[in-house]
Amino acid sequence: MSPKLSIIVPFFNEEESIGPLYRAITNAIDPLQITYEMVFVDDGSVDKTVALATELARHDPRVRLVKFRRNYGQTPAMAAGIEHARGEILVTMDGDLQNDPADIGLFLEKMAEGYDIVVGWRHNRQDKLISRKIPSRIANRLIGKVTGVPIRDNGCSLKAYRGNLIKEIPLYSEMHRFIPAMASIAGPRIAEIKVRHHARQFGKSKYGLSRVYKVLLDLMVIKTVASFTSRPLLWFALLTLPMMLGGTVALGISLYDALATNAGMSLPIAGTGVICLSSAVILLCAGAFGELVYKTGDLRESQFSRLTQQVIIGRRLPVEV
Repeated sequence: MSPKLSIIVPFFNEEESIGPLYRAITNAIDPLQITYEMVFVDDGSVDKTVALATELARHDPRVRLVKFRRNYGQTPAMAAGIEHARGEILVTMDGDLQNDPADIGLFLEKMAEGYDIVVGWRHNRQDKLISRKIPSRIANRLIGKVTGVPIRDNGCSLKAYRGNLIKEIPLYSEMHRFIPAMASIAGPRIAEIKVRHHARQFGKSKYGLSRVYKVLLDLMVIKTVASFTSRPLLWFALLTLPMMLGGTVALGISLYDALATNAGMSLPIAGTGVICLSSAVILLCAGAFGELVYKTGDLRESQFSRLTQQVIIGRRLPVEV
């Protein structure tokens, strides 16, 4: 029998946090009297995290462990946990004790109202102002403007999803923070709730300003996917406009020099024009091919999505204990 709830927690060198977090989860969920499981994903830890998680799994059948051979990052770990989770509702959270498992009950109440995704909002965030809070506020506003999904705190890992929805969303790079924007294509009901946030008790943060460029690149991908998934030819046609304009101007200048001034055609300028126009034609052909692929593959989209996720997870070589 599948559990009602799956709690997915990625860990990376969190040997001091995993025990207290396990106890906090059980203390928070046991009184709710629902069936649940904990899916712990070890993201290539080099400390005692795996040994401690394995011991917990041996003594508590509700704990399931997925182990990576090396560190791949938070999003691949989230994706693996989602793939192995069996619950109707999936809750993701960090493994550093900054998210509070006592808030999970609030997520379940909100999901019972008919929402498909519930996002946590760290209204009293216990992080450094310069390196964490300010970049996060800027990023959240930018993400909301670009994607059209105004989430106050995209970076909060404490979120709840309906399993049949989240399992159809492919994740890679730093995409876990963009799940509401990715899911918006399917038109889900999304809600936000205030959650508690605690200062880190053990170890040091794995996040920093170095992730900013990855987030910006992923944001561009999200905008492209959300806006042009069903209209690839339009997207490629827009890309060709600057090249067509540049190529036409370059060839026009070359022809003018050759016919009007008798100075002869400039080969560099003419060559630039030919290259630009040829590139535009190639892009249009690529757009037409993308349109064909989308139209013919639409009926098998869900099957292809599941197959792709299995291949991705397989390459990361998780081993379930």
